[in-house]
Amino acid sequence: MDKIPTIDISPLWDKTNAGYDEIVRQILDACTGIGFLSITGTGVAQEKVDQVRQVTRTIFDVDEAQKWDQAITRDNYRGYIPMGLFSPNDGSGQTDRYEGYKLHYDVAEDAEIRQDCTLYGPNIWPENLPDARGVILDYWAQLDQVADRLLAALEVGLDLPPNILRHAFRDPMTNMTLLHYPPQAPDDGGYGIHPHKDTDALTIIAPDPVGGLEVQTRDGGWITPDCPPGGFVVNIGDMLELWSGGRLKSTPHRVVNKSGRERYSFPYFAVPRHDVIVAPLLPTLPGFDRPSVHCGHWSAEIWRTNWPDQTAADDTPELGTLHD
Repeated sequence: MDKIPTIDISPLWDKTNAGYDEIVRQILDACTGIGFLSITGTGVAQEKVDQVRQVTRTIFDVDEAQKWDQAITRDNYRGYIPMGLFSPNDGSGQTDRYEGYKLHYDVAEDAEIRQDCTLYGPNIWPENLPDARGVILDYWAQLDQVADRLLAALEVGLDLPPNILRHAFRDPMTNMTLLHYPPQAPDDGGYGIHPHKDTDALTIIAPDPVGGLEVQTRDGGWITPDCPPGGFVVNIGDMLELWSGGRLKSTPHRVVNKSGRERYSFPYFAVPRHDVIVAPLLPTLPGFDRPSVHCGHWSAEIWRTNWPDQTAADDTPELGTLHD
């Protein structure tokens, strides 16, 4: 598959809908072919997406001192990510040309689950924008529903028991990153974000009109998703590829912003609960051989290896990093 299909997923909200099975087939074809799809019919209003985009712009449109006051630390991967802080997590290549703001599944300081996994906790919300929390969490809740419908469709398409995927997302480690990519010079050989595969289960993103997202085809070329206004781009991550025994494809992608304009995005990364162990639920395809993944450990390693002086250990593969 050398094109990313657009699929109206509105039939997924009613399993008795006559078009349900056909939409499941289309989704499965996209996820096993190129690992990406554009979706419409999500029920998420364009006005809500516009709200989140404006909040994202405002978060980054403050002076540097305010941003650094809320910067991430090694002990708490929440808050502001300074421009150029992170590089490919194997320590190779140039630093990425973006600044970010990291948000995780939001739980109270005294939440019981924090006794089991210290990666959970409250987010750091921008002090200069008191409405940000409500706007983003409302959008987040709507994407939770979209992710749930997509996971249900994949359960059907892969002939898996009902809820076997969805139950893994109770008290999840789902997260979002608000991102700002300044324009790159035409002769800049670097990346907004380097070529990588997502390490989560499922990613959902409202594409920025500026463009810049590029997806690798099976023959090594790069294409841009043709997502209609009001739609979302969805891609399979490493965890769903592993669950499916290699059938669903976690596909390399990158961001290059040579538009001459500022680019903003806010991807949603669906990650299971901390104690879920992801292992193939189906017989693996020939040549597919990957170890199981403990979600809490995997998430902690992604956090740790993002720091420039850290590298992956023997029990943590390269976590999505690819080489040019």
